[in-house]
This record gives sequence, structure tokens and C-alpha cells, in this order.
Amino acid sequence: MSGLTLRAGRPDDAAACGPICYEAFRSISTAHGFPPDFPNPEAATMVLAMILSHPAMHVVVAERSGVVVGSNCVDERSVIASIGPITVAPSEQNHGTGRELMRTVLDRCAARGAPGVRLVQAVFHNRSLSLYTKLGFDPREPLSCMHGKPLQTAMPGYTVRRGAEDDLAECNRLCVEVHGHTREGELKDAISRGSVSVVEHGGRLSGYTTGIAFFGHTVGRTNADVKALIAAAREFGGPGFLVPTRNAELLRWCLQSGLRITQPLTLMSLGLYNEPRGAFLPSIGY
Repeated sequence: MSGLTLRAGRPDDAAACGPICYEAFRSISTAHGFPPDFPNPEAATMVLAMILSHPAMHVVVAERSGVVVGSNCVDERSVIASIGPITVAPSEQNHGTGRELMRTVLDRCAARGAPGVRLVQAVFHNRSLSLYTKLGFDPREPLSCMHGKPLQTAMPGYTVRRGAEDDLAECNRLCVEVHGHTREGELKDAISRGSVSVVEHGGRLSGYTTGIAFFGHTVGRTNADVKALIAAAREFGGPGFLVPTRNAELLRWCLQSGLRITQPLTLMSLGLYNEPRGAFLPSIGY
């Protein structure tokens, strides 16, 4: 690891980290016949800029001889920490840089007392699966990324509306009911930018989503609640939304509705993990 240094990221690092992020994902995805997660370097730079400027997200930047060669991000908005994206310039891969970036972020999570850490990994990326498993992560859920034409329809008996600040407490209760913890930080951010939708059934709030999208998560008491939120979505943000593959009923409904699977992924966890007691769609974080 001669010449490698790690430091905290700054907002102005986006210009260097963004293109590396794009190229790292593009090279591994296209090598296996899958579309890249980011359509161009500008999109990756925009995402890294938002992460680097958020007070509840931390970025570690790797430099070799003063040149940025990679980065790793940790989302600290909620009780469970979420890692990613982690990217290393293709020319720097297989030299231990990714391992050092992961160890540094995991040390931070441990120092902050995070009871659990999560990430989502692309199935075809054997090296990342090997690295995360060696570092102690357990595979929890096979995921299928879904995309296609938005359904823009309503489910009888289910009312979907825009979420508001007044819904926060009930959404948090629902998340605890399904997952055993809240995702309050993410939920507050999503409410402030107007991307939250809630579904009501039987006179009560029965599900919510921060966006049927790559970076959004969804929680519902039943599959029908999640279906209603998917059906009402005006768009599927980014490369698509993630469906737990073991939830065959929901996956089958998506396929029968004309959506398609674009890539397989794996949800992995370190530390606290509760088997979900309801229906959910994870984000690319967890």
C-alpha cells in the first residue's frame, strides 16, 4: 500500500471522485453484460456531490501520491449505517485499496456505536462479494432490480397520497414493526424534498415509500400495500427499484405487470439484523 493515504472527503472532491465512480461501475457492469448504474460521469458526480455535502454522510477518499484513486461513503442518517458507493479507479483495483477503504469506514461505524451496518452488492462482482464476506458481512437477501414503464394505476381499496411531516411518526412506527428500527433520517430528507408517498388501507396508514427508485426504500404491512405504491409511481428512479427475490408473489406480480429484471444484487449485513416482518423494497443502501 506504498503511497496510499486515506482522508475525509470534502465537497470539492466530487469532481475527482465522480468520474472514478462512473468508470468503476461501468467497467465491471459492461464486462458482465449489464448496464452501468450511472448513465454518464456527470450523473455519478452529482450523486457524490450530494453525499459529500450532506452533514449526516461521511466520505473517505483514497489518494496515491496525492492523486485521488477512490472513495467510500457511509450514510449515518439512521440507526443502521449504510455503506456505498465504494469505488476504486480500475487501474488501482486488486491492490488492496478497496479493503482499506472498507476497513476505515467500518472502524468509523464501530467508533460511533452503530448496532448494524448494511450494503448492497452486485451479484456478478465476485471480488466485492469475497471482500465483504471476509470482512464479516452476511448475505441476507437476493434482490432483483426491476425497471420498465410506470404502471400509473390504482389498486382498489388502497389510497396513495403524498407524504407529509404529519406522517413521520406513523411511518416510523411501521418501519419498526417491519424491520425493528426506523429510517427516520432518510425519511425526513425525503419528506423535505417531496418524494414520499404513503398508502392507506382500512382507515390507517399501511405503507410508505421514499421513492420507487434505486435510492429509495419502501415499507408495507403486506405485499398489497407495496404493490399499491409501485402501481401509483410516476417514475422508477435511476436504474430501477429493488425487489427481494425471495418474495416470489411480489416479484411475479412485477413481471406480470410488464416490468423486467435488469440485474441481480445481494443485501448484506454486519451486526444487528432482524428478519423483516412485512413487505419491503430496499434501497441501494439497504
